[in-house]
Amino acid sequence: MNIEKIVKNDCQAIKLIAKDGNKIIGRAYLYLIANDLHDRPYGLMEDVFVEPDYRKHGIGSQLVNALVQEAKAQKCYKLIGCSRNERPKVHELYQNLGFKDFGKEFRMDLE
Repeated sequence: MNIEKIVKNDCQAIKLIAKDGNKIIGRAYLYLIANDLHDRPYGLMEDVFVEPDYRKHGIGSQLVNALVQEAKAQKCYKLIGCSRNERPKVHELYQNLGFKDFGKEFRMDLE
């Protein structure tokens, strides 16, 4: 068997930020990733974060909803969001926003 390397540059990143005046109080990333099995990209939601003093005010929900709308505008066929096991409140938020608990994520830290 032979394994070949093919470098594809068909991933795009979009960063959404929430601001209070000039202060950035939250962020979320949408990565658009091509998949040869589909004619449209899929979206990966990553690094959704709200500053601690601004939590419990709906900012995270607004960021995620804006990210979902952006994924739709980019014609993504699906949107994936990951969260650590020890974050049940985040899981509840995602489920309340329409995400389904679909499976497991496996991770290998390379550092």
